[in-house]
Amino acid sequence: MEADHRVNEENGKALSSFQVQSQPPPPPLSQPSSPPQPVRNLIMVAAIAAGIQFGWALQLSLLTPYVQLLGISHKLAPIIWLCGPISGMLVQPMVGYYSDNCTSRFGRRRPFIAAGASLVAIAVVLIGFAADLGHLCGDTLGKTSKPRAIAVFIVGFAILDVANNMLQGPCRALLADLSDGNARKTRMSYAGYSFFMAVGNVLGYAAGSYSKLYKLFPFTQTKACDIYCANLKGCFIISIALLLTLTILALTFVREKPFSGPDPGSADGTESGKHHAKIPFFGEIFGALKDLPRPMWILLVVTCLNWIGWFPFFLFDTDWMGREVYGGKVGDSLYDRGVHAGALGLMLNSVVLGFASVGVEHSARVIGGVKRLWGVVNFILAACLAFTVLITKLADSTRRANGSPAEGVKVGSLALFSVLGVPLAVTYSIPFALASIFSTDVGSGQGLSLGVLNLAIVVPQMLVSLLSGQFDALFGGGNLPAFVVGAVAAAISGIIALTKLPSPPADVPSHKTQAIAAFH
Repeated sequence: MEADHRVNEENGKALSSFQVQSQPPPPPLSQPSSPPQPVRNLIMVAAIAAGIQFGWALQLSLLTPYVQLLGISHKLAPIIWLCGPISGMLVQPMVGYYSDNCTSRFGRRRPFIAAGASLVAIAVVLIGFAADLGHLCGDTLGKTSKPRAIAVFIVGFAILDVANNMLQGPCRALLADLSDGNARKTRMSYAGYSFFMAVGNVLGYAAGSYSKLYKLFPFTQTKACDIYCANLKGCFIISIALLLTLTILALTFVREKPFSGPDPGSADGTESGKHHAKIPFFGEIFGALKDLPRPMWILLVVTCLNWIGWFPFFLFDTDWMGREVYGGKVGDSLYDRGVHAGALGLMLNSVVLGFASVGVEHSARVIGGVKRLWGVVNFILAACLAFTVLITKLADSTRRANGSPAEGVKVGSLALFSVLGVPLAVTYSIPFALASIFSTDVGSGQGLSLGVLNLAIVVPQMLVSLLSGQFDALFGGGNLPAFVVGAVAAAISGIIALTKLPSPPADVPSHKTQAIAAFH
């Protein structure tokens, strides 16, 4: 960054805590991985998100009911989801750090993306065929609990979470690399990533809601695996094919410039730059946390509270439809109808997510900036989570009269899923774009900075996974208590975003200030 860098006067005060005016910022952690790339290359990398999210959609819509069919109780089911937060807390920052300093001739990010996609394929086979493998190892048919199948499932699920974190961090970091430090291009890249996440969601939830997929793959139905399980297998087979196809295309046509190592010295001629890459990972991550500028700390707080709002719904949305809206119990037809209706709701959510992702940049300009947009959609999230209580009460009253929830209740629940696509589009793009912009300004590596941001996502996931099942059990075993806590957290997140989060620097100077956009 140039020494005489000036910031847009509308954002100068908010950013004064981390803008350095008297001397240049510290040198980058690493050299640029590639020259500026055409838009089509950004699209190809962002498209990998469709393959990743296809698998995530299956997890979010079908796996909570699936693990209960294997014999894990609703109370203990959230514990299984601890694999994701734990691996995210360790794997994504570590992968980010080592990808920042990777000197492979294939590039910094591409080796990790390839390894992650390969591990996803292995994990999905273990998860989908858990019941069959458990039966081969001694599980008895017909028994409620299948311990060997559960063990296979947990191993596969753990590998899948590690693999997803190996994929997501480097993919986002590669998008930031290819954006070449341009703030607007960075935001557009992450909006594109969010769009393809929506595409993957639509495909995943559509597959999950289709109850006759097993007929396309007749070999999936076995003695140990019923129709529901066979449908899950078919979904995962499609997931593997999609992810590997998109990954191979991106890694084949998008090239990175090999990284030769850290700069031999810092910008001011000192020797500090020579030893930067020699700091061990944990020293680097603690150093990154210690030296975070105030805007990044506020970003982490807003993100953390935001995900305390989101994760209970992600974890229990289809279970909520099966239990509270349709009034079924795990394994009966009414519950299954509710789960499939929830998968349809998630598909509608993803359609809205896709359209909203395309409009994030324009919406931010209309509403007065990205921080105001983020604050407003957090209030929308809080309101939607609060409305789950009303929908549940209406569903309960209409079931008593009709034996099933009224059509208006069903439509209302699907409308709630759809509206949530708007705040989700912002959640999937704005925080990551802000982290990339802030890290570029202070000379941090993209991989490590996004890994630090991921800590603000996985820590609330761990809290929700550990506490939600116990908390819900105290209030009758339903999902509403966790949703209410999420609504409160989302509202607090919106308040902090509006009042404390600094606005990012303008990437296009205004005609009044003619500020210099120096995020390169």
